[in-house]
Amino acid sequence: MHRAEHWNAAYAAGEATRSWFQAEPATSLRLIAAAGADPAAPLLDAGGGTSRLVDALLARGFSDLTVADVSPGALALSRARLGAAAAQVAWIEADLARWAPPRRYALWHDRAAFHFLTGEAEQDGYIAALRAGTLPAAAVIIAGFAPEGPERCSGLPVRRWAPAELAARIGPPFALEHAEEEDHRTPGGGTQRFAWTVLRRGG
Repeated sequence: MHRAEHWNAAYAAGEATRSWFQAEPATSLRLIAAAGADPAAPLLDAGGGTSRLVDALLARGFSDLTVADVSPGALALSRARLGAAAAQVAWIEADLARWAPPRRYALWHDRAAFHFLTGEAEQDGYIAALRAGTLPAAAVIIAGFAPEGPERCSGLPVRRWAPAELAARIGPPFALEHAEEEDHRTPGGGTQRFAWTVLRRGG
């Protein structure tokens, strides 16, 4: 199945079926704040889907937000949830492994998108987009399953990363700034071990 079709079906099934769902993206918000993100600077939620992160950032005064996702269905659900506030956000339908960003961002956030890219070529495509789409000194926050986390998610295999390994895979001009792990409680009551990697782009 085409990637967009898979994710359209996954999101259409409802939030209770989505293991990654969070009512409050607390770790993302904390790491964005710790990275020193300026609310007026451009911020991208890569693979944002129907994440509540955009809602929380709007509530905190962030004014230059973009959500990119391969699923048009997910983006439509997010716009409907936000209502009139959706007009304050740029919505981009894009396969992150084959994307040419239209601008550069001061902060790139990705919770559980990169780990679905299991092939070297699609990882290279994402990394090329990351390089093209970030400003000097940009912060990059990437979360995915830790080495002891699940091997699959939403019916698909994932690539599990330790933060140092992920930082090495991304490579220059990005350097590892912070790493931590978290146990995410799924809507079904399970636990998934996530690793969070914060990178900083050089000049």
